[in-house]
Amino acid sequence: MENKIFSQNFLSLNCDYAAHNWKISCTFAPPMSNIKRYPTALTIAGSDSGGCAGIQADLKTFSAIGVFGTSAITSVTAQNTQEVRAIETLTPSIVQQQMEAVLDDMTVDAVKTGMLPSPEIIETIAATIDRYRLKNVIVDPVMVATSGARLTETSIGKAFREELYRRLTLITPNIPEAEALSGISISSKDDFQAAAEVLLQQGCSAVLIKGGHLPSTHAVDILFRQNEAPLTFSAPHTDSINLHGTGCTFSSAIAAYLALGQDLESAIRAAKIFITSAIQHGNDIVTGRGYGPVNHFFDPQRLTGKQITKITKEI
Repeated sequence: MENKIFSQNFLSLNCDYAAHNWKISCTFAPPMSNIKRYPTALTIAGSDSGGCAGIQADLKTFSAIGVFGTSAITSVTAQNTQEVRAIETLTPSIVQQQMEAVLDDMTVDAVKTGMLPSPEIIETIAATIDRYRLKNVIVDPVMVATSGARLTETSIGKAFREELYRRLTLITPNIPEAEALSGISISSKDDFQAAAEVLLQQGCSAVLIKGGHLPSTHAVDILFRQNEAPLTFSAPHTDSINLHGTGCTFSSAIAAYLALGQDLESAIRAAKIFITSAIQHGNDIVTGRGYGPVNHFFDPQRLTGKQITKITKEI
């Protein structure tokens, strides 16, 4: 039987509890002039039990910038600041169900992917991008942890090329990742162009190669796009051991600023400032005995709603 347990002009909640099978249907209909929602981002990545990288770093970044964060976990890792002790990859089915649970209910303004441990999970994500027509997709091709542990299958590059390149807005490899994906050895900024051209030819619309691994007084990242001049984003290098999760944080910050409505170039520029400040503000903090995290909350922004015209969701 069906029992309407709560009803007002802005909410109708029905519960069907026949045979102890609960089914809840909620329809929200406040006056249209009062409807607001949070800018929202979805991270699809692995969990870091130490809290420095992965899903944990992504959600901290979203929150610090003023974006509501949602998540789909691809893998559970047992790790800390020193090592990755164990990895348990989730099934494509549960990854898909996590994404669908979010996307069937909420409007997502940007997507960030991190640790995608298997080709099957990548195929599932690609199909979900198409089904929901997701925009502002930032792919951080995480392959190796800061501690040096490999986080993905060795065949993952092929899945990236075939499933994600043509669907993404931006890919953000560091130098080892760019080398693995392009087959180009990178020893200087001059090699960035050759590696980026390979990825662009394979289908990427934009490639941001991060130069933090090069010995230099500045951390230099270069954006490459089809038929456009490269753009350089530079910041003074901070000598710090607390760099665990910098790649996750940077790519999540780009996604967050896109969710707030910025264009790609502006989002990268703002994210570069964010990650540089996060590193600087966490430089003198000791967390664990190894590579510690950056300080995501050096200047947290208020989460505020933006006006929308319609909302009707069922769960």
